[in-house]
This record gives sequence, structure tokens and C-alpha cells, in this order.
Amino acid sequence: MNSDALNTLMQHLLAALAPAPEETRRLFHGRGRRWPGLEQLTVDWMQGVVLVSLFKAPAPEELEALKRLLFDLVHDQVWKRSQAHTLLLQHRYLPDSHTETLLGQMPQEWTLTEGGLRYLVDFGKKQNTGLFLDMRYGRDWVRAHADGKRVLNLFAYTCGFSVAAIAGGATSVVNLDMSRAALSRGRDNHRLNGHDLSKVGFLGHELFKSWGKVKSGGPYDLVIIDPPSFQKGSFLLTKDYQRVLRKLPELLSGEGTVLACMNDPALGAEFLIEGVTREAPGLRFEQRLDNPSEFADVEPGGGLKALVFRQRG
Repeated sequence: MNSDALNTLMQHLLAALAPAPEETRRLFHGRGRRWPGLEQLTVDWMQGVVLVSLFKAPAPEELEALKRLLFDLVHDQVWKRSQAHTLLLQHRYLPDSHTETLLGQMPQEWTLTEGGLRYLVDFGKKQNTGLFLDMRYGRDWVRAHADGKRVLNLFAYTCGFSVAAIAGGATSVVNLDMSRAALSRGRDNHRLNGHDLSKVGFLGHELFKSWGKVKSGGPYDLVIIDPPSFQKGSFLLTKDYQRVLRKLPELLSGEGTVLACMNDPALGAEFLIEGVTREAPGLRFEQRLDNPSEFADVEPGGGLKALVFRQRG
């Protein structure tokens, strides 16, 4: 993170904030590996809150230089016109992902909008705020294809896909995640959008011990799979994703659709395509969803993988 890299960062931030996005967006995606020296840094616009995240410990002099740049940014007229009021620096490489408040006051709870839908996020409590911004097009796709569908949302986290599905006219959604706290936030997100919670189910269970409960709510017209790459003691992507794919024939309706997602940079889309071909041959690959332009990656096939599969007609 030398002076040239920091100058590049400053120019990107000034351009991205002039004007500031109307909804939440990533302002700078260093992890796309397009900007040498900035590969471990991202900056997100959280509608008044700017969140800078470091994924690897910088040298002390690099950290100080970054902070000087950020203080220069908040004194620029572009910052002032953006109406940003809070600047946070998250050290994602630390065990507790410590977040510093560089300007303003850290909100204990904050509401974001995306596609007119509202989501609650938290700063300074956990590694992730509660909404993965790179999945915006995935949520848009679900919203556009959910009308009249019974939906299963596996690894639901804070139920962003569920909110999008109900907004798109889904008749029902079943959310499964082993974190009851995340599902509780999912309920909050649905309430925030005025949704009928009688259409939404929440299963706070470990998936591989709960197939009976999951299957009893089916068959499903749309199954969404968006697991973590690694969850200690419960999920290892390279081993356990296949176990999920193997269950799809039992879960899907005759014309069912699957949105299978993965964000492991070491694995390409072929990992999912080959896995579905092997474990659920009744499904055919239809398309890979685009990623938002602000998440561009140096590798054309890099970044988030969100693939659509449909039952063969």
C-alpha cells in the first residue's frame, strides 16, 4: 500500500462519491485484484456511513498513511456534498474484526436500502454487517422469479433472499440457518418491509441433521443455496456442497429451479456445474448471473458465482 496505490484509492473514492450512490453500494473493491497494493482493502457506502475494511494486517506506516488519506477525504468538498457523517475502519484480519470510528459515531443499528427494500445491518459487532453487497443481482433475480413460488432458502443468514422472494410474490419461504440470531435479524428485515410473516418459516437447525424438517415443507419451486466456504464443525464447501446437491431431487417440484451460489476464489463455476451434473442429473445449467460492475475481478470468471439450474423439461 505505497503512495501510488493510496493515490489510486483516493481518486476512486472521490469519483465514487461524486455524487454518492442513492442506495448502498461498494465504492472500491480491492479484492478484485485490479489495483496493485490494494488487494486487501474494500470501501462500502452504507448511506451516510463509509465502511473501510482491511483483510490483512498492514505495516504500521501503511496504516498511518491510509488513515491520513481518509482524513484528507473527509475534508474534501466531495465528502461534504455526499452527506456522509460516519467513517469506520474495520480490521477484518483480527479475531474480533475490531472496528475503529474515525469520524462521527458508530451506529448500533443501521438501515440500508437496496432495490427499494430495507435491511438492518450492524457495525462493530461481527465480521459481517448482515448484508453481502455483491449478491445484489442475486436478490434481484430471486425477486423477479419468485412470483407464486414456494421457496427454500438454505444457509439463510439474515434472510436477504427471503425478503426479496416475498417482495417478488412468493407464496411461502422456508429459511434455514444454524444461527438463530441471524434468523431473528431475518424476521426483523421482513417486518421492516411490512411482510406477512405467516408466509415465512425460520428453521434454526444444522442442515445435515434436519433434512426431515426441510423436506416436510416441500416440494419447493425454488431452492437457494448460498453457503459459507467454511463454517467450523458444520460445513466445508469442497466436501459438503455435494451432500446438499444430492438432496435436490427430493426437494424440488417437477418444474423446480435452483440458485446455487459460491464465493470461494479458489473454485470456479465448473465446481458447481460438475457437482450438479453428478449429484442431480435431472437439472440442467441455465445461466450464471452477472456480478455488479463495482465487483469486477481481474479474472473474468472470478468473484461471486451465482448459477441457475432448472429441471429438465
